Amino acid sequence: MINNILVIGGTGKTGRKVVEGLKQKGQNVRIGSRNETPSFEWNNPESWEKALEGMDKMYISYFPDLAIPGAFEAIQGLTEAAKKAGVKKAVLLSGKGEKEAERCEQLVANSGLDYTLVRASWFNQNFSESFFLEPILAGHIALPMPYARIPFVDTGDIAEVAVAALLSDNHNGKTYEITGPNAMTFKEVIDVIAEATGRELKYQAVSQEEYNDMMKAAGVPADYIWLFDYLFREVLGKESNQVVTSDVEKVLGRKATDFKSYVLKTAKTGVWNQSIPQSI
Repeated sequence: MINNILVIGGTGKTGRKVVEGLKQKGQNVRIGSRNETPSFEWNNPESWEKALEGMDKMYISYFPDLAIPGAFEAIQGLTEAAKKAGVKKAVLLSGKGEKEAERCEQLVANSGLDYTLVRASWFNQNFSESFFLEPILAGHIALPMPYARIPFVDTGDIAEVAVAALLSDNHNGKTYEITGPNAMTFKEVIDVIAEATGRELKYQAVSQEEYNDMMKAAGVPADYIWLFDYLFREVLGKESNQVVTSDVEKVLGRKATDFKSYVLKTAKTGVWNQSIPQSI
Protein backbone atom coordinates (compact mmCIF):
# COMPACT_ATOMS: atom_id res chain seq x y z
CA MET A 1 0.00 0.00 0.00
CA ILE A 2 1.32 3.44 -0.94
CA ASN A 3 0.98 6.14 1.72
CA ASN A 4 1.51 9.89 1.73
CA ILE A 5 3.91 10.51 4.62
CA LEU A 6 5.14 13.78 6.08
CA VAL A 7 8.62 13.49 7.59
CA ILE A 8 9.06 16.41 9.97
CA GLY A 9 12.75 17.09 10.40
CA GLY A 10 13.29 15.34 7.08
CA THR A 11 16.74 16.87 6.58
CA GLY A 12 18.02 16.00 10.07
CA LYS A 13 20.14 13.13 11.39
CA THR A 14 17.26 10.63 11.58
CA GLY A 15 14.74 12.32 9.30
CA ARG A 16 16.79 12.18 6.11
CA LYS A 17 17.30 8.45 6.62
CA VAL A 18 13.58 7.97 7.24
CA VAL A 19 12.92 9.78 3.95
CA GLU A 20 15.40 7.55 2.14
CA GLY A 21 13.95 4.37 3.65
CA LEU A 22 10.37 5.31 2.79
CA LYS A 23 11.27 6.21 -0.80
CA GLN A 24 13.05 2.89 -1.22
CA LYS A 25 9.76 1.23 -0.27
CA GLY A 26 7.82 3.22 -2.87
CA GLN A 27 6.08 5.61 -0.49
CA ASN A 28 5.13 9.20 -1.30
CA VAL A 29 7.19 11.40 0.99
CA ARG A 30 6.90 15.08 1.85
CA ILE A 31 9.86 16.58 3.71
CA GLY A 32 8.84 18.81 6.61
CA SER A 33 11.44 21.57 6.59
CA ARG A 34 11.50 25.35 6.34
CA ASN A 35 13.33 25.16 2.99
CA GLU A 36 10.78 22.87 1.34
CA THR A 37 7.60 23.71 -0.55
CA PRO A 38 5.24 23.70 1.23
CA SER A 39 7.45 24.69 4.14
CA PHE A 40 7.15 23.43 7.71
CA GLU A 41 8.39 25.55 10.58
CA TRP A 42 7.89 24.67 14.24
CA ASN A 43 7.87 28.37 15.12
CA ASN A 44 5.22 29.15 12.50
CA PRO A 45 2.07 27.09 13.17
CA GLU A 46 0.44 28.71 10.15
CA SER A 47 2.76 26.62 7.97
CA TRP A 48 1.51 23.33 9.40
CA GLU A 49 -1.81 23.15 7.55
CA LYS A 50 -0.25 23.17 4.08
CA ALA A 51 2.44 20.69 5.10
CA LEU A 52 -0.14 18.29 6.56
CA GLU A 53 -2.60 18.59 3.67
CA GLY A 54 -3.18 15.24 1.97
CA MET A 55 -0.91 13.31 4.35
CA ASP A 56 -1.87 9.90 5.73
CA LYS A 57 0.91 9.56 8.29
CA MET A 58 3.72 11.59 9.82
CA TYR A 59 7.12 11.14 11.45
CA ILE A 60 7.83 13.74 14.14
CA SER A 61 11.34 14.79 15.07
CA TYR A 62 11.36 17.93 17.22
CA PHE A 63 14.48 20.09 17.14
CA PRO A 64 16.51 20.43 19.24
CA ASP A 65 14.82 18.21 21.85
CA LEU A 66 11.40 17.47 23.32
CA ALA A 67 12.70 18.50 26.74
CA ILE A 68 12.97 22.20 25.93
CA PRO A 69 10.33 24.76 26.93
CA GLY A 70 7.70 25.13 24.23
CA ALA A 71 7.98 21.58 22.89
CA PHE A 72 4.85 20.41 24.73
CA GLU A 73 2.73 23.20 23.26
CA ALA A 74 4.16 22.59 19.78
CA ILE A 75 3.39 18.86 19.85
CA GLN A 76 -0.08 19.58 21.22
CA GLY A 77 -0.80 22.02 18.40
CA LEU A 78 0.64 19.70 15.77
CA THR A 79 -1.44 16.69 16.78
CA GLU A 80 -4.58 18.80 16.75
CA ALA A 81 -3.71 20.16 13.30
CA ALA A 82 -2.90 16.66 12.06
CA LYS A 83 -6.27 15.28 13.16
CA LYS A 84 -8.03 18.18 11.48
CA ALA A 85 -6.08 17.48 8.28
CA GLY A 86 -7.07 13.81 8.27
CA VAL A 87 -3.70 12.32 9.26
CA LYS A 88 -4.24 8.82 10.67
CA LYS A 89 -0.93 7.91 12.28
CA ALA A 90 2.08 9.51 13.97
CA VAL A 91 5.49 8.11 14.83
CA LEU A 92 7.24 10.28 17.42
CA LEU A 93 10.99 10.28 17.99
CA SER A 94 11.52 10.77 21.71
CA GLY A 95 14.40 10.66 24.17
CA LYS A 96 15.04 7.68 26.39
CA GLY A 97 14.58 8.63 30.03
CA GLU A 98 13.44 12.23 29.52
CA LYS A 99 10.46 13.11 31.73
CA GLU A 100 9.61 16.21 29.70
CA ALA A 101 9.67 14.17 26.50
CA GLU A 102 7.29 11.67 28.07
CA ARG A 103 4.74 14.47 28.52
CA CYS A 104 4.91 15.02 24.76
CA GLU A 105 4.56 11.28 24.20
CA GLN A 106 1.32 11.29 26.16
CA LEU A 107 -0.08 14.00 23.92
CA VAL A 108 0.50 11.78 20.88
CA ALA A 109 -0.77 8.66 22.65
CA ASN A 110 -3.97 10.42 23.72
CA SER A 111 -4.51 12.30 20.45
CA GLY A 112 -6.83 9.76 18.86
CA LEU A 113 -4.26 9.05 16.14
CA ASP A 114 -2.67 5.67 15.67
CA TYR A 115 0.84 6.05 17.01
CA THR A 116 4.23 4.53 17.78
CA LEU A 117 6.69 6.06 20.23
CA VAL A 118 10.40 5.60 19.52
CA ARG A 119 12.56 6.48 22.53
CA ALA A 120 16.19 6.68 21.46
CA SER A 121 19.40 6.71 23.42
CA TRP A 122 22.13 9.20 22.45
CA PHE A 123 23.14 8.96 18.79
CA ASN A 124 26.41 7.53 17.47
CA GLN A 125 26.34 10.36 14.95
CA ASN A 126 26.73 12.99 17.69
CA PHE A 127 30.45 12.26 17.32
CA SER A 128 30.57 12.78 13.55
CA GLU A 129 27.71 15.13 12.64
CA SER A 130 27.04 17.18 15.73
CA PHE A 131 28.36 18.78 18.89
CA PHE A 132 31.18 16.32 19.68
CA LEU A 133 32.81 16.58 16.25
CA GLU A 134 34.75 19.80 16.77
CA PRO A 135 36.44 18.66 20.03
CA ILE A 136 37.46 15.43 18.28
CA LEU A 137 39.00 17.43 15.43
CA ALA A 138 40.85 19.48 18.03
CA GLY A 139 42.10 16.27 19.65
CA HIS A 140 40.88 17.19 23.14
CA ILE A 141 37.46 16.10 24.33
CA ALA A 142 36.42 17.38 27.76
CA LEU A 143 33.12 15.97 28.99
CA PRO A 144 31.37 15.27 32.30
CA MET A 145 29.89 11.98 33.48
CA PRO A 146 33.06 9.86 33.06
CA TYR A 147 31.50 6.79 34.69
CA ALA A 148 28.23 6.83 32.76
CA ARG A 149 27.92 3.88 30.40
CA ILE A 150 25.83 4.98 27.44
CA PRO A 151 24.21 2.57 24.94
CA PHE A 152 24.77 4.86 21.94
CA VAL A 153 22.41 4.05 19.05
CA ASP A 154 22.91 4.48 15.34
CA THR A 155 20.59 6.86 13.49
CA GLY A 156 20.31 4.28 10.73
CA ASP A 157 18.73 1.86 13.20
CA ILE A 158 16.37 4.55 14.50
CA ALA A 159 15.27 5.35 10.96
CA GLU A 160 14.67 1.71 10.07
CA VAL A 161 12.54 1.26 13.19
CA ALA A 162 10.58 4.41 12.33
CA VAL A 163 9.99 3.25 8.75
CA ALA A 164 8.77 -0.13 10.00
CA ALA A 165 6.44 1.60 12.47
CA LEU A 166 5.06 3.92 9.79
CA LEU A 167 4.30 1.11 7.38
CA SER A 168 2.90 -1.60 9.65
CA ASP A 169 -0.11 -1.50 11.95
CA ASN A 170 1.62 -4.18 14.06
CA HIS A 171 3.49 -1.37 15.79
CA ASN A 172 0.43 0.72 16.64
CA GLY A 173 0.27 1.69 20.30
CA LYS A 174 3.79 0.41 20.97
CA THR A 175 6.65 2.19 22.73
CA TYR A 176 10.14 1.13 21.72
CA GLU A 177 13.32 2.01 23.61
CA ILE A 178 16.09 1.98 21.04
CA THR A 179 19.73 1.49 22.07
CA GLY A 180 22.92 0.10 20.66
CA PRO A 181 24.06 -3.43 21.58
CA ASN A 182 26.50 -2.31 24.28
CA ALA A 183 27.07 0.57 26.69
CA MET A 184 30.30 2.57 26.66
CA THR A 185 31.91 5.39 28.62
CA PHE A 186 33.05 8.53 26.86
CA LYS A 187 36.69 7.47 27.28
CA GLU A 188 35.99 4.11 25.65
CA VAL A 189 34.25 5.87 22.77
CA ILE A 190 37.16 8.27 22.21
CA ASP A 191 39.65 5.39 22.39
CA VAL A 192 37.74 3.53 19.66
CA ILE A 193 37.72 6.61 17.40
CA ALA A 194 41.43 7.22 18.07
CA GLU A 195 42.32 3.67 17.09
CA ALA A 196 40.25 3.78 13.90
CA THR A 197 41.64 7.14 12.79
CA GLY A 198 45.23 6.68 13.92
CA ARG A 199 44.99 9.97 15.80
CA GLU A 200 46.00 10.87 19.32
CA LEU A 201 42.82 11.89 21.09
CA LYS A 202 42.66 12.90 24.73
CA TYR A 203 39.56 12.53 26.87
CA GLN A 204 39.39 14.73 29.95
CA ALA A 205 36.76 14.26 32.65
CA VAL A 206 35.34 17.54 33.93
CA SER A 207 32.56 18.47 36.32
CA GLN A 208 29.18 19.54 35.01
CA GLU A 209 29.84 23.06 36.24
CA GLU A 210 33.18 23.19 34.42
CA TYR A 211 31.54 21.93 31.24
CA ASN A 212 28.82 24.57 31.49
CA ASP A 213 31.48 27.26 31.94
CA MET A 214 33.35 25.95 28.88
CA MET A 215 30.19 26.17 26.77
CA LYS A 216 29.50 29.67 28.02
CA ALA A 217 33.05 30.76 27.18
CA ALA A 218 32.64 29.27 23.70
CA GLY A 219 29.56 31.41 23.10
CA VAL A 220 27.01 28.59 23.24
CA PRO A 221 23.50 30.07 23.64
CA ALA A 222 22.01 29.88 27.14
CA ASP A 223 19.12 27.65 26.08
CA TYR A 224 21.54 25.09 24.66
CA ILE A 225 23.64 25.19 27.82
CA TRP A 226 20.45 24.49 29.78
CA LEU A 227 19.62 21.57 27.48
CA PHE A 228 23.06 19.96 27.75
CA ASP A 229 23.03 20.39 31.51
CA TYR A 230 19.63 18.71 31.64
CA LEU A 231 20.68 15.84 29.35
CA PHE A 232 23.85 15.11 31.29
CA ARG A 233 22.33 15.37 34.76
CA GLU A 234 18.86 13.95 34.20
CA VAL A 235 19.43 11.47 31.38
CA LEU A 236 23.02 10.21 31.19
CA GLY A 237 23.44 10.27 34.95
CA LYS A 238 20.66 7.77 35.61
CA GLU A 239 21.49 4.07 35.69
CA SER A 240 18.12 3.21 34.15
CA ASN A 241 19.17 5.03 30.99
CA GLN A 242 22.37 3.01 30.74
CA VAL A 243 20.49 -0.23 30.15
CA VAL A 244 20.85 -1.96 26.78
CA THR A 245 17.56 -3.05 25.19
CA SER A 246 16.72 -5.54 22.44
CA ASP A 247 14.00 -3.42 20.81
CA VAL A 248 15.96 -2.89 17.57
CA GLU A 249 16.18 -6.65 17.16
CA LYS A 250 12.53 -7.03 18.17
CA VAL A 251 11.39 -4.67 15.41
CA LEU A 252 13.93 -5.34 12.66
CA GLY A 253 14.85 -8.97 13.26
CA ARG A 254 18.57 -8.13 13.47
CA LYS A 255 20.93 -6.88 16.11
CA ALA A 256 21.50 -3.17 16.59
CA THR A 257 24.54 -1.59 14.92
CA ASP A 258 27.66 -1.91 17.05
CA PHE A 259 29.46 1.35 17.89
CA LYS A 260 32.75 0.03 16.55
CA SER A 261 31.08 -0.81 13.23
CA TYR A 262 29.79 2.75 13.04
CA VAL A 263 33.25 4.12 13.80
CA LEU A 264 35.03 1.97 11.20
CA LYS A 265 32.51 2.98 8.53
CA THR A 266 32.61 6.65 9.47
CA ALA A 267 36.41 6.79 9.69
CA LYS A 268 36.60 5.88 6.00
CA THR A 269 34.82 9.15 5.14
CA GLY A 270 37.69 11.17 6.62
CA VAL A 271 35.36 13.29 8.73
CA TRP A 272 37.59 12.86 11.81
CA ASN A 273 40.79 13.72 9.94
CA GLN A 274 39.77 17.05 8.44
CA SER A 275 41.28 20.33 9.54
CA ILE A 276 39.40 22.70 11.82
CA PRO A 277 38.39 25.81 9.83
CA GLN A 278 40.42 28.79 11.00
CA SER A 279 38.48 31.98 11.69
CA ILE A 280 39.87 35.16 10.11
